[in-house]
Amino acid sequence: MRDIAAQLLEWIDAGQPFVVASVTGVSGSAPRGPGAAMAVRADGAVLGSLSGGCIEGSVHDAAMEVLDTGVPVRISFDYDPDNPFAVGLTCGGVIDVHMQRFTPAAGGTLAAALRAARCGEPVAVARVLDTGALLAVYPAGYDGTTGDPGLDARIATKAQGLLALGRTKLLTLCQPPAGADPSGPEVFVESWTTPPRMLVFGAIDYAAALARMGKFLGYHVTVCDARAVFATTSRFPDADDVVVQWPHKYLADCEPDERTVICVLTHEAKFDVPVLQEALRGKACYVGALGSRRTHTDRLRRLRDVGLSDVELSRLHSPIGLDLRANTPEETAVSIAAEIIATRTHAPARSLTHTSGPIHVTLP
Repeated sequence: MRDIAAQLLEWIDAGQPFVVASVTGVSGSAPRGPGAAMAVRADGAVLGSLSGGCIEGSVHDAAMEVLDTGVPVRISFDYDPDNPFAVGLTCGGVIDVHMQRFTPAAGGTLAAALRAARCGEPVAVARVLDTGALLAVYPAGYDGTTGDPGLDARIATKAQGLLALGRTKLLTLCQPPAGADPSGPEVFVESWTTPPRMLVFGAIDYAAALARMGKFLGYHVTVCDARAVFATTSRFPDADDVVVQWPHKYLADCEPDERTVICVLTHEAKFDVPVLQEALRGKACYVGALGSRRTHTDRLRRLRDVGLSDVELSRLHSPIGLDLRANTPEETAVSIAAEIIATRTHAPARSLTHTSGPIHVTLP
């Protein structure tokens, strides 16, 4: 829903009821993952998309019925090759969709969550699928209720854990007491967090291409270099921030988290070694460094000399990027971005021609 937040807020402010259809689960190949949303207004107007066209028509019809009844529904769509009239995904996967009506009277909690997300505040929206009860969960509290304070607290605790990781997930809460019916209510939690950060050290032409790629992938991009003559906003118009500071000092102050990616492009020891020493001992999910194999060998020696262990050095992606035979800054940026994605998803990074199994995989 975050992608269509601005338009949904307009509908809420105008007092118009609508249905939100959300992807809550995917198995096999599917164009979009959990959290993808499509909204349908009473006049038939549509926002967003669930599958790129495979199931939208059927979802629209079902949403119009939910607008009339007000009862949440859940539908699974799959592909039947033997039935040319069946509605489903041509890519062969299965997609679970939940549809829920929101009215002006019931949209306050959702509106508050949407406004928080648009302001850059982390918030998770937790929905009990069978009843439609909704909570907006923040790092330090929550709004809304299921009508059961105990269940509210349990949902909030689970949602805050997912929010800290930036994850969207369908949960099944076990019913207390332990040993009773283990199949409790199903709760779909959408985490809306601030964009992950890409920290690019070294104000060179490769950094300009990588900044463009980082923005395209949804990162908040910072380019940092100690040399003011090179670190200028005119040279890096796609970066969110351009910082003139010694890289290791900036990194020590900005506290990277588990979603941060760090790309060291200076390939000069006086910059590389201090910032990599800081980065490899931090929480960043990806640390890569540009340079030849000779530079890499010398860099490893210098990093060992300052005390980094083999375990810490094993986190370093150097030479940076996948082997795409890239030559230009733009091609190099693609190879770096591909390695970042492969690292995050634990993918083998091979040609799909030579692999089998689902193309689109939902992460745990």
